[in-house]
Amino acid sequence: YKMAGRVGDSPIIGAGLFVDNEVGAATATGMGEEVVRTVGSFLIVELMRQGKSPQEACEEGVRRIIEKNKGKLDFQIGFIAINKQGQVGAYCIQPGFTYRTYSSEGHTNTPSESHVQA
Repeated sequence: YKMAGRVGDSPIIGAGLFVDNEVGAATATGMGEEVVRTVGSFLIVELMRQGKSPQEACEEGVRRIIEKNKGKLDFQIGFIAINKQGQVGAYCIQPGFTYRTYSSEGHTNTPSESHVQA
């Protein structure tokens, strides 16, 4: 469901999705307006460029959104990232955010949920 006239963050490169062949990729889900305000997926890829793991970068992206909202946690944002080495990370504000990764061999990996502890 989406309110009439609302544009989400998914089609906005840098917010809902960002890919850099030298570094990796990140994507976001949840309240798109908050992701757009921080250019969230771009931020996460840049943090990985600076040496953070995908997990660390996703956690920092969520922290920045929380700071911009003065600690308000009544919405959901989730980030997923992968670096060029194939390491994956994810982080979100609320519990209930799960994801799945697939390797070229077709194996699946369902990591445990990671979220901010209120």
